[in-house]
Amino acid sequence: MTSKIKVDNINKVSDDSNIINKCGTTVTVGAASDGVRTGANNLQASDGGNLISQSGTTITLGASGDTITLASGASQTGFGRTGTVDWQTASIKTSTFTAANGEGYFANTSGGAFTMNLPAGSAGAIVAVSDYASSFASNNLTISPNGSENINGGNFDFIASTSGISLTFVYVDGTRGWKNVNDGTTNATGESDYIVATGGTITCSGNFRIHTFTGPGTFTVSSAGTAAPGSGSGSNTVDYLVVAGAGGGGSDNGGGGGAGGYRESPGTANGSYTVSPRGAAPAVALAVPVGGYPITVGAGGNGGTLPSTPGSSGGVSIFSTITSAGGGGGSGDANNPGGANPNPGSPGGSGGGGAFGACASPRAGGSGNVPAVNPAQGTSGGDGNPSNRGGGGGGATGGGGEGPGGGTGGAGATSSINATPTSRATGGTGGPNSVVTGAAGPANSGTGGGGPGPGGSTLGGNGGSGVVILRYKYQN
Repeated sequence: MTSKIKVDNINKVSDDSNIINKCGTTVTVGAASDGVRTGANNLQASDGGNLISQSGTTITLGASGDTITLASGASQTGFGRTGTVDWQTASIKTSTFTAANGEGYFANTSGGAFTMNLPAGSAGAIVAVSDYASSFASNNLTISPNGSENINGGNFDFIASTSGISLTFVYVDGTRGWKNVNDGTTNATGESDYIVATGGTITCSGNFRIHTFTGPGTFTVSSAGTAAPGSGSGSNTVDYLVVAGAGGGGSDNGGGGGAGGYRESPGTANGSYTVSPRGAAPAVALAVPVGGYPITVGAGGNGGTLPSTPGSSGGVSIFSTITSAGGGGGSGDANNPGGANPNPGSPGGSGGGGAFGACASPRAGGSGNVPAVNPAQGTSGGDGNPSNRGGGGGGATGGGGEGPGGGTGGAGATSSINATPTSRATGGTGGPNSVVTGAAGPANSGTGGGGPGPGGSTLGGNGGSGVVILRYKYQN
């Protein structure tokens, strides 16, 4: 027989007041003013409102408008989750870690990229993460599934690369795995005040973000910002540097390739960095409404090949309304048959250098700043010379030389838009006697290819490809 304790009343020793008192179908809990249970199914407060109500197999705690609170230190089981997590505010993550079901984390990647490993999945499991320092764009957070489990239907890492983003994942089943059910950009610096964008290789310098494109891509703006430049907070314009591909040098005593067209903003809207004379008025930083901006980065032109052929011109680089023209190719040996001066240096952002000519007229250098823009995007190439070999290609700020011994390439331009003073867009050198193959312009420099010296097998150097760099304020 099961043991039982049967009582009708439980009273306090000190004053004989009720703890529990049963009278008929009414059970009083505490003093009469504290609460009563009427009938067999409901425990009510003294004002008649339900504390606990049973109807069939459903038990309801409290009434409409009530708040049910667990005591400090108490825990609960069996209630399940409602799509929320417990945010771990006492442990900001700064290195690779493994998440737990039901928890949300603040991840700070400002010191470097790292990984959040998801736990083993079970239906209804939930994990969340938020960009603590708005640094995911600079240093990505990798979210990695457990073993062969999926994220959004595939067994791959999820790369969080949007500044200020918060992400919530719920494990659905073995097919879809962890499903991203919610994401939002919650940049603490104020998305409405600052430009928010992705694209290219992203770095930071103080409060300024820099996007570098060394090839084609898209600059995607999700927040255009609202504050005027120079206000001390917020941003709504980007500074830019757009350098085109340079021309290749001409072959066999050829002229140097012209530098790629060089266009930049003044550099005062986003950090007051140093720019070249090409950033003078009327150039201005550009507003960027929300949307995608395709980026074109010009390829360098090929150097000339035999017999005595000119180098080809470089390709254009484009951002928004700014187009920089490719540098002109250097001309090939003027002694090549074809009449007087048939192949001058090609025009372009900067012009290609003219070729040497002893038996025929030397070739003229190509014109720079073609098509014309203000400020000018480049200069003209140097002329070839009967005794001093090929002329140098034009540079961003200085024209190509005429020798002796091969004309020097025109001076380039220096900008600190990427926080490091960097010279770009120098003209290619005209062919001196001792050079068999002209020097190639470095990648993403917009520097012209060099011309070679005399000989039946001398080749022009290839021009350097261009680059597009954008800069804006992203925090205060």
